[in-house]
Amino acid sequence: MRLYAKPYLVDYRIDTLNNCSMRKNAKLPKSLGKRIKSIRRKKGLTQEDLAEKVGISRAYMGFIEQGRYSASLEVIEKISKVLKVRMSDLF
Repeated sequence: MRLYAKPYLVDYRIDTLNNCSMRKNAKLPKSLGKRIKSIRRKKGLTQEDLAEKVGISRAYMGFIEQGRYSASLEVIEKISKVLKVRMSDLF
């Protein structure tokens, strides 16, 4: 946010640009979620089974698979261990 001579005048174009770049990065959680879901199904696990083994709620696992929440690296590491795949295979 850039301020001009008067502090109440704000250039909102900067905020708009920042939001646009954030939306482009929003594809990562969705693609990660799709990969987790695909691998989970191939392994014959339910969301509830995977969530329990990882130590998170089933609802949170569902949000990760839908791309609504970004999982921490710690959670992604636990998911990869439970699914017996490399972390890089999830991306």
